[in-house]
Amino acid sequence: MTRNILKSSVQKASFSIIFQILFRCITFVLNAFIIRTVGQDVLGIMNVRLLLLESTILFLSQEPLLKACLTDTKSHNWAQVINMIWLSVPISACLGIALVYIWINVLNPTDEIYKTQYNLGCFAIALSCIIDQCTQSVVLIVQSFCFVKLKIAFETIYILSRTFIFVYFVVNFPNNAITAFSLAQVFSAIILCSLYYGFFIWYIYKLNQIRAMEDNTEYIKAHPIFSDMNDFPFRSIINFFPGFMFNEDESINKNLFTLTISFVKQSVIKQILTEGERYVMTLSPVLTFSQQSVYDIVNNLGSLAARFIFRPIEESAYFYFTQMILRDETLTKQDQTKVAEAANVLSQLCKIVTSIGLFVVTFGQSYSYTLLFLYGGTKLVESTLPVTLLQFHCFAIVLLATNGVTEAYVFATMNNKQLDRYNYVMVLFSISFLILSYILTNILGPVGFIIANCINMSARIIHSLYYIHNKYLSTKYRPLVGLLPEKKFIGILILSGIVTKISEVCLQPKSVLLHITIGAVFVIGTLIIWALENKDLLKLGYNKYKRKLSLKID
Repeated sequence: MTRNILKSSVQKASFSIIFQILFRCITFVLNAFIIRTVGQDVLGIMNVRLLLLESTILFLSQEPLLKACLTDTKSHNWAQVINMIWLSVPISACLGIALVYIWINVLNPTDEIYKTQYNLGCFAIALSCIIDQCTQSVVLIVQSFCFVKLKIAFETIYILSRTFIFVYFVVNFPNNAITAFSLAQVFSAIILCSLYYGFFIWYIYKLNQIRAMEDNTEYIKAHPIFSDMNDFPFRSIINFFPGFMFNEDESINKNLFTLTISFVKQSVIKQILTEGERYVMTLSPVLTFSQQSVYDIVNNLGSLAARFIFRPIEESAYFYFTQMILRDETLTKQDQTKVAEAANVLSQLCKIVTSIGLFVVTFGQSYSYTLLFLYGGTKLVESTLPVTLLQFHCFAIVLLATNGVTEAYVFATMNNKQLDRYNYVMVLFSISFLILSYILTNILGPVGFIIANCINMSARIIHSLYYIHNKYLSTKYRPLVGLLPEKKFIGILILSGIVTKISEVCLQPKSVLLHITIGAVFVIGTLIIWALENKDLLKLGYNKYKRKLSLKID
């Protein structure tokens, strides 16, 4: 593929951040709407129980195949890859049947008033997951050929359509909110599937017309979406389905299949680590549905930075490193230009996410109460639990930031044997996390979830740092230096933390606006200090943006 991989990765991260901001804003407004319209119990059933079912089916049936198929896309036999990615459909169907039975018959039952809606919701979630998997071949092609804007546009339409459908049904049928949620999931999945296939029916049709032109140079210049025409291997929409593309080799690539098996083991463990607290809440009567909904609201609010910034960066970093670093070769035997660039990118990413994490910790301690008060009013902050939860989340964000980038590099560069070994380590992490979550939650309540997650995240970070250190030991590059923030930045953070905490104690009870103003002043000062200490990084980013802008003008 001729498109610049780093440019596409950065662009994907940028658009993903914007998309995540939109998605989270919609989610927060919806949560407030649901609480005021139908109550906290319904929110707990939808946001914890049903969305956990969706997350489990999608992650386990989609993540391993998609990760394996995204590896070194330049060398793909696309007929084999298409055959392989479609395995996600029967896998999601089998998982759906098994998990729906467990969700309905094994887990703690809902109140009788919600039972019929809840059962329907479980089946609807499973159906929407199967429909979603039918688009995975298209999603893989979109990511592999860097249709970044297209993916973000369609996912935005998907989120908006799901929201509008849900709100429409809830407004008109407020006693059937869970049914409305279920119908919105199915209808929006159908809309997304139609959008993807509809676009590529048009795209391939136009592509075939352009290929038939005697001189298509000027047309391609005017329509850059067709710039990778010679690399795009699909001649018909039926090529997106298994068995329809010409293939001289075996139906399935054995190396990719082996890599997928490794990712399956890893995905099961990662899913437990990611959604561990939800599994504990779902499988044991630790919290009521009402308490679960409050925890979910605070958890989402505390994870703003993770969802807006860290996750898109992690996804783009993984894709970037898979294209730049070979899994089965030592760094000294690889293209040194790519190795140097990858090391520099890793170092800069570490510096950025660590700085953001420390920034959130500093101001989160003094403004958790203010944020919760502005979001949910006095009802949400009448007890100290939500504030305490959010403050602890701020510490988790630093660890989450570091773990996301370092683990993205680890997963992108490990070979099959290393991945298999790491899977056993992840099993230990998962078991420890679940045990710690259960014990600490019974002792400390919901805060125990966060503390257990922090302990687990720290262990994973230590493992990733050890791997990266050894990886670069034979080279002159030391990318982990990026994890150490500059002295002036640390100094302004300490000063900001002290002053804003004094402001919270002395000024906030009298004037919330004055407390926010003081925080804004120190936020600006902190950002200026960081910018001055990272002038080279900002200058590099500005030059790239300026070059991109000049190319557009030309």
